[in-house]
Amino acid sequence: MRLALAFAALALPAAAQQATVEAALPDTAFPTDFGGEYALVDHHGQPRDHTDPDGRIQLIFFGYANCQAICTVALPIMAEMTAALAANGIAVAPLVITVDPARDTVETMGPALARHAPGLTGLTGSEAELARARAAFHVERTALFEEPLGGTVYAHGSHIFVMDGDGGFLTLLPPILSTERMVEIVAGYAAG
Repeated sequence: MRLALAFAALALPAAAQQATVEAALPDTAFPTDFGGEYALVDHHGQPRDHTDPDGRIQLIFFGYANCQAICTVALPIMAEMTAALAANGIAVAPLVITVDPARDTVETMGPALARHAPGLTGLTGSEAELARARAAFHVERTALFEEPLGGTVYAHGSHIFVMDGDGGFLTLLPPILSTERMVEIVAGYAAG
């Protein structure tokens, strides 16, 4: 039925064609309104919000600082990106927003990040504060199972959000890109 409407639209003027095709498409558009205001605390105990105090481009990943799985791959990639960009004179703010404030506290995030990804800043907060941040970025957190010694294990996003210094969305880096390609993309935004 929707496909028939889309083909029927081809006989209409351009504006009417667009409206008819849009009406025939499912309402599952990929969101592009990533980001928004949030207020959290970093692993040094300092308040942080959606802006970077130095106006740098921000690289934001939602996951764990204390993780034995995929985060220990994603976080070093962010550290490599940060170092490669710095070598090209581009300073960025690499941030990890935790999906589990019980596991990632102000006290535990710093040592974990120092092991897996030196130079990254961990952000945590209350469940409500973190839920607001996840909602702003359309990141879902789903409980998968209980780990006997570690607590709840959550599924979460794997993309790196690239934001400007004011917290405005620039682009999204999927985990399938090479580190070199991610660096090229971020450098392109830094060049303006």
